[in-house]
Amino acid sequence: MSDSLYGATSAPRHSITRNAPRLALTHAGAGELLVFLHGIGGHRSHWDEQLAHFADRFLVCAPDLRGFGDSEDCAGGLDFAADFCADVDAVLEHFGAPRAHLVGLSMGGRIARNYGLRRPERVASLVLANTQPGFDGLSERQLQAFVDGRRAPFAGGREPPQVAEELARGLLSPHAVPQAWPRLVAAMAALHRESYLKTVEASVRQDRGARLEDLRGPVLVLAGAEDTLYPPAISQAMAARIPGAQYLAIPRAGHLSNLEQPQAFNAALDAFYAGIAA
Repeated sequence: MSDSLYGATSAPRHSITRNAPRLALTHAGAGELLVFLHGIGGHRSHWDEQLAHFADRFLVCAPDLRGFGDSEDCAGGLDFAADFCADVDAVLEHFGAPRAHLVGLSMGGRIARNYGLRRPERVASLVLANTQPGFDGLSERQLQAFVDGRRAPFAGGREPPQVAEELARGLLSPHAVPQAWPRLVAAMAALHRESYLKTVEASVRQDRGARLEDLRGPVLVLAGAEDTLYPPAISQAMAARIPGAQYLAIPRAGHLSNLEQPQAFNAALDAFYAGIAA
């Protein structure tokens, strides 16, 4: 990441949380805490444009969640809701923040949603981007097929750098900014193989029964207008279940709207936070 993305007074800093598993953080700016949570194929550098854009108004932070990027792998089993919510707790505690604005994309959106349900007093607002309400609608056979499909590229002992393009294929809109594809492939190549597969399994089998109707406070649900993994209709249905939620589709964006159309993504958040402050 280039420090030139940030103003002279907001150069990015890097920290590690204290408690196991230790989490790597990039942060900048000052003010209310704004935390960005990456998806299952990403890591914290995917939020560079957002950290640069919002560092003049917030204390912005992007962590690598447990098992991803420069953070430690999670030992033993994984409790999808409890463990990743504990990661968000660790970030807030690292900064001594009583609460934070959360922005999550894909898996990060499901983590932000879970945190909003489990720790509502610690959430100032939620942005749920390119995400979905859980895996309740899948049969046991469909669940197994989903997991098997994510494991298949690693058959024969293949490692993430060998399968990165295969994992990334189909996630981006053909209209994405040019740098989105190499950045996505690089993140896929950097996956921790066993942590990734463990997270896939836990995510699919455990992320069920989320009561979106119980979310409170300002909520923005974002879709990529050209997202084929989680089409806009899924996001619209989510927003309809959340009291007072706003909904917006980012034009010319697929599944990673913040990478593909960063200016439009940032503008959507600008409008949302301006509305909160009004």
